[in-house]
Amino acid sequence: MCDYAGLSARIAALCAGETDEIALMATVACEVHQSDRRFNWTGFYRTVEKDLLKIGPYQGGHGCLVIPFSRGVCGACARTRAVQLVPDVEAFEGHIACASSTRSELVLPVQNAKGELLGVFDLDSDLPDAFTEDDALALTGILDTVFANVTRA
Repeated sequence: MCDYAGLSARIAALCAGETDEIALMATVACEVHQSDRRFNWTGFYRTVEKDLLKIGPYQGGHGCLVIPFSRGVCGACARTRAVQLVPDVEAFEGHIACASSTRSELVLPVQNAKGELLGVFDLDSDLPDAFTEDDALALTGILDTVFANVTRA
């Protein structure tokens, strides 16, 4: 399991004073990806226009380039702004298979302090039922802290 206290401290130190969302996303994706063997794909999909996500910084194999809010687990997260904890991706209606090896997924909304949806943070695992509510809570706390000072022009 992930040492979230240590991960949070590392990310806070690396991101201190930074407000560029791409730089922050790249750092978070890298650190989270390396923190736990369950994480096979770790990255961001950025909100680039109304109801549309595009791939952002990530670690792992290729990802889908564009995801509308109306499709897949990432789209559901962006549309509802609610955490999506999916123990079996094949049971999720409308799942988009960017990698055929993915068995479970955790997707979290990424918002700034103003409540603007910057995108979603997507974690995929080749293991079934790999993610827990504890993962979702810890990662939500990290994301809220890191992206609190990001503003969109």
